Amino acid sequence: MTKTCKKRPMARMVVSAAVALLLVTFGLSTNTYGQSLQTRAEELNKLPCCDYTEAPFVVWAGNNPKMTFAQLAAYCAPILWYSPDEPLLEGASGKDIRIPEPMPFEEDPVAPIAYYRVRTILNHPDTEDKAFIPGNYGRDDSIVDLDHISGFDLDYFFYYHREEGLGGHKHDVESAAYKIAVWHREECDGCRYALLVTSVTGKAHGLKWYDNTLDTDKHTIFPITLMVEEGKHASCTDKNGDGYYTPGYDVNRRVNDAWGVRDIMRSGALYTGGYEAWMAKVRHDRHRVFPPLPADSMLRERLSVDGEYAPDNAVYTIHPLAQAAYEYKPMAPYIGDKGTDPWPALEPATDWNAFARWMEAESFVKSLSISYRYDGDSGLSFVFPLFIVKNFEEPMTGGYLTHRMYFKDRGLRDFGWMLHYTPSASRWLDTYFSAGVEWDVVDLPEGSESPTQTDTHFVLETGIKLRFNLFYTPLRFLSKITDFWGIRIGIRNVGAFEINKLIYVLEIGAGIW
Repeated sequence: MTKTCKKRPMARMVVSAAVALLLVTFGLSTNTYGQSLQTRAEELNKLPCCDYTEAPFVVWAGNNPKMTFAQLAAYCAPILWYSPDEPLLEGASGKDIRIPEPMPFEEDPVAPIAYYRVRTILNHPDTEDKAFIPGNYGRDDSIVDLDHISGFDLDYFFYYHREEGLGGHKHDVESAAYKIAVWHREECDGCRYALLVTSVTGKAHGLKWYDNTLDTDKHTIFPITLMVEEGKHASCTDKNGDGYYTPGYDVNRRVNDAWGVRDIMRSGALYTGGYEAWMAKVRHDRHRVFPPLPADSMLRERLSVDGEYAPDNAVYTIHPLAQAAYEYKPMAPYIGDKGTDPWPALEPATDWNAFARWMEAESFVKSLSISYRYDGDSGLSFVFPLFIVKNFEEPMTGGYLTHRMYFKDRGLRDFGWMLHYTPSASRWLDTYFSAGVEWDVVDLPEGSESPTQTDTHFVLETGIKLRFNLFYTPLRFLSKITDFWGIRIGIRNVGAFEINKLIYVLEIGAGIW
């Protein structure tokens, strides 16, 4: 039954997690946070109490603010959907499926198993000792108090004893990351607290540029479905759980770079261009593995038949990620880039802006490209994000606008600046387009008043960029410097409306751009 809201002012104007509902319902960019945010948050709180028909991303609601880690992880956990030809299925389907598997140092359970980590707790100011209480017997019984919390970063891990295809190896660890906001509605009897999943990211092959990230909205179906890549096990979000990957729908951040799900990778071929529909196989219901939803979960009914939850499918168990996962040496290369123990980390949310920064936080620290440049003169080229520390994704095409600067000629005395466009940051072959200004220092004849003069030209350049991920090569140690190394081959024109000089350009160096 829908309950009536009592009219009271909002109790937590500091960081009410109605911000999260705002993001997914109104599509407000975190770049526009301010007074309008508070105004719209107040509008959101006018939604009927305890009626989440228009907010399916609410995965739990209730009055008790105390929740264990085990409960939190179970309420939010995803459905895993495998390819019918996944080699580790070994022909199994339905309740006979036994993947994902236990990590090597654990006993083999009678069901599939996944792992969780509460990576970050965003607590209200000066409430660290109230927001989180460590458990007496381990992390499962650690307690969070939603009364003092604005959000969580919650990660899930899936272990497979091997993967197949290019660079195949033992001990494969894949993961998915959730951002979960806590919605405080003290005026609502029966549902004073709610957990909202605002985004889900399926990780793919250890490169953040390949992340499959979905910002949820009212069309997202929970529990969220993760399609698991055949043989390689990368995770891809499936917004409506239909078993098909639709770019721009199932993934709506950095769509041109998102990996999707490429079941063909198991063949051993490398496909690092844009996603194509033929890369994924049709999935069948009998190859879904369901999460251990608690008995009171509002999501169970949709997955139940005659009152029985998941009657035809395997249900995995869920354990906290242990310190031993990082200490087990054979597995270290495949989990070392997924964070560290101990967890959780507590971060205070001091105001709306702090919450906004947490909501949109993405770490792409390797976004600077440095290359040797030759266009008749030798020099150096630098490409970096348009907002210096933040990339700008062009909304119509999904590509990126960046700064591109170069120094060349004797003593690197010539300087050029261009506005640079590229369709993606990770495809192995991309076109690019740059336009800007060059300041060319020219030597003057002896006897002139000045030994040099500086000519200013409009310059236009276009060509192709080839990127190489060296992780699967003997030069993989170079991946510690940057995700990609590459070659740029282009043609440069001097002059705005007439072609004065065509020059070939070659750049070789490190970086995505």
